[in-house]
Amino acid sequence: MTNRIRPQYLQEMLTGIVGPARAAHALDRIAVPAAVDWSPADGISAAMLAMTLNVLLFSDLYERVPTARRWIEAEAGAGSAQQLDHGALRTIRFPGRGTGALPGGIDAFARILIPLGYAVAADYPLPRLGMTGRAFRHRDLPDTIPQFFVSELHVDRFDDAFADAADRVFGSSRDPLSESSRALLDLLEQRGWLTREQAGELLPAIVAAFSRTHDIPRLADYDVLRASSAEAAWIATEGNAFNHATSRVADVEALARQLRQQGYPVKDAVEHSASGRIHQTAFRADPVSRRFRDDHGSIVERVVPGSFYEFITRDVDPATGRIDLAFDSGNATGIFAVTRAAA
Repeated sequence: MTNRIRPQYLQEMLTGIVGPARAAHALDRIAVPAAVDWSPADGISAAMLAMTLNVLLFSDLYERVPTARRWIEAEAGAGSAQQLDHGALRTIRFPGRGTGALPGGIDAFARILIPLGYAVAADYPLPRLGMTGRAFRHRDLPDTIPQFFVSELHVDRFDDAFADAADRVFGSSRDPLSESSRALLDLLEQRGWLTREQAGELLPAIVAAFSRTHDIPRLADYDVLRASSAEAAWIATEGNAFNHATSRVADVEALARQLRQQGYPVKDAVEHSASGRIHQTAFRADPVSRRFRDDHGSIVERVVPGSFYEFITRDVDPATGRIDLAFDSGNATGIFAVTRAAA
């Protein structure tokens, strides 16, 4: 049985956003790190807000991904909660400008994650995908608070037809952060904590950033994007929602064999990093039905790849004596293929 804690203030914050039933449900399925000081006496710390955001985004992915939900429920029934390792999202980068009303690419989320106590750990080129990934690791509790792997797709690495379609799709992006929300993020970055009331105001705004903020795409534009980049097509329908969430497990190779025996749609191979210390596999992306506009402006639907769930084993780095928290460009490229396969 995994030791589960339900800090009162965490449960209060979650309840205020998703309601009591969903808050309790999430806390029964996530191993909340006891290392976070959940006492709100001196204000709500950046670490408390960061972990709360991770729980909310995990809960959102749980609702959207049936295969992940099936496995998580089976594990919960056996008394096991998920140890969250990281969440991943995708963004769009136009050369020399923002993405609609959003800051360009990764910048749209750096302005959220850095005030929450994160710092950039490393960049990971993904040249085969026309993308770059960046790892954000929590400064205070790097081993226990989940990381964020934020990638951006470089529009200028594709042809003019692709760039025009991307402009039509993503140029309508809205900024979910109000002036008040941005001011609270500035305050959080300056002093490292907020009051209960300020935290309650900020959390729904930053959760809203992890969604699709652009208009329903035209089907013709989607097809242009998909012809060159399955990743761009995925962002066109799913936006900046979690592309995947990841559980840290003891032996991903053994887990992958078990999942195949149980009939789960797990990818064929386990990815191993160049260092030999990072091992990853994932379920294939679940299909979802999404709306598009046709050439006449009417709404049509198409089944497209949605999000997925991933598993990672991190071995100890002998140089530090601690688990290796790095990522790997080759692993990321291999994992991203599960949405291409679903297409």
